[in-house]
Amino acid sequence: MPTLEHSGIQQHYEVTGGGPPLILVAGMMSDSASWAPLLPLLEPHFTVIRPDNRTTGRTVPWDAPASVPLFAQDLAALVDHLGLGPCHVMGHSLGGMIAMHLASARPDCVKTLTLAASAPLRLARNIALFDSILAIRRSDAPPDAWLRALFLWLFSPTLYDTPDAIEMAAAASLAYPFAQTTEAMAHQIAALDSYTPDDIATLRCPVQALLADGDMLLPTALALPTLGDTPVHHIAGAGHSIHWDAPEAVARHLVDFITKHEEPPR
Repeated sequence: MPTLEHSGIQQHYEVTGGGPPLILVAGMMSDSASWAPLLPLLEPHFTVIRPDNRTTGRTVPWDAPASVPLFAQDLAALVDHLGLGPCHVMGHSLGGMIAMHLASARPDCVKTLTLAASAPLRLARNIALFDSILAIRRSDAPPDAWLRALFLWLFSPTLYDTPDAIEMAAAASLAYPFAQTTEAMAHQIAALDSYTPDDIATLRCPVQALLADGDMLLPTALALPTLGDTPVHHIAGAGHSIHWDAPEAVARHLVDFITKHEEPPR
């Protein structure tokens, strides 16, 4: 089990595939396993590096200090440890915020940046939503009640047209052995609450954004003004969990973007 000990934590990460290094940075309540739909599409092209952010997965302790700058420092330490920089980076949701801060604070670590359902934007509504879902989890409601409340905001409405899809998703989440605990979830929400957006216009690396047309957590109308001149690809038929709803489209845009900016071998 690969781990990196630094700054008082043991950070778990996974490395698979082969080719130019690509770091995938997970979003809220997610860890390295959350990229499963993309792996078969990316591993033939890239060395895929998937860390567990503080508060998630197998990175310990769960209650280590947490903030977007600290999450980004962890990524920089991992890049330095692996000696693979600069890397291509894609971050989903909170992971995109972390990746933007990494590109700002340590531009030597980031070759290209892809924002998946992410923008330099803090929405107080989303903090309130996560607090409400946390309250459901802490209550006497059935164990899957908070997940069902969360899924409404994450996935495309068409998922609900598939028989038993939500039941299967909830069961898989509850059975996952490294699932984020209730208190770790609260710790991560507090980290998001303290987020101060970086100025995307100051980033020196090529940046693209992939926005889902059906994203209720990050509505396109709110995201676009914060992205400036960043090229944006609109993914139809997807919700906030863009890489679960439309993995082929996400992978295609990512591969094309990285190929455009990857130096040919000499």
